[in-house]
Amino acid sequence: MNNIIEKLGPYVALYGMRVLFAIIIFVVGRYLAKLISQLLGKALEKAKVDAILTRFLENLTHAGLLVLVVIAAINKLGVETTSLVAILGAAGLAVGLALQGSLANFAAGVVLIIFKPFNIGDTVHIAGVTGVVKNVDVFNTTLYTLDNRKVILPNSKITAENIENLSAVDRRRVDLVFGISYSDNIKTAKEALKKVLDNDSRVLKEPEPTIAVGELADSSVNLVCRPWVKPEDYWGVYFDTLEKGKIALEEAGITIPFPQTDVHLYKED
Repeated sequence: MNNIIEKLGPYVALYGMRVLFAIIIFVVGRYLAKLISQLLGKALEKAKVDAILTRFLENLTHAGLLVLVVIAAINKLGVETTSLVAILGAAGLAVGLALQGSLANFAAGVVLIIFKPFNIGDTVHIAGVTGVVKNVDVFNTTLYTLDNRKVILPNSKITAENIENLSAVDRRRVDLVFGISYSDNIKTAKEALKKVLDNDSRVLKEPEPTIAVGELADSSVNLVCRPWVKPEDYWGVYFDTLEKGKIALEEAGITIPFPQTDVHLYKED
């Protein structure tokens, strides 16, 4: 028994010390990884980096440092880690290729968070969708449309399209067209529309609304009516002016024409 202990003694001492150092490396390394990631998070917060991006980078840094700590601990045990690093690299490449769409969304999300072409609460028009921004994540952006539909757009699609931020300006122009008959008085029609705009407190006085002949169409004289409003009043003024404009024109004796087709029948002898 003593012979066995004497023979195993050097190995126990050698590998026991390796295990002990490996445990110390892992414990201390995990603590340092957490500390470094937290310091990075605080630095990003002081730099006023978006909270979503800060949290993501903090977690990513923590995970990356933990991987290095585990590899260092395994290496201390005497295990060859070169092959392990190669395997992890190959696995990372395979995962990257499999998730290249997600990585593209992540990169686009970082761009959106840093450069902020829009903020939460803004009304935007992106990729054919108009809605209010409810959330900007690192992979996708959530909008609620004007009829309250939830739309989730991949960030890579957003950065690849034109972004119209309708809330980034202090006023918008409402473009309306009213058609009147060629036999009607243009001045009377313009005065009727002007009265509608003057009676609407949401219409801005500056810039002054435009009411003018926009087109001499086939069956009507088209008047453009273009008041300026605050962004939040756009649709209210749009719908109200359409309705009240039609009523005002009719009360002024103006005819609103519609396409007509005259059919002439001839009797052959």
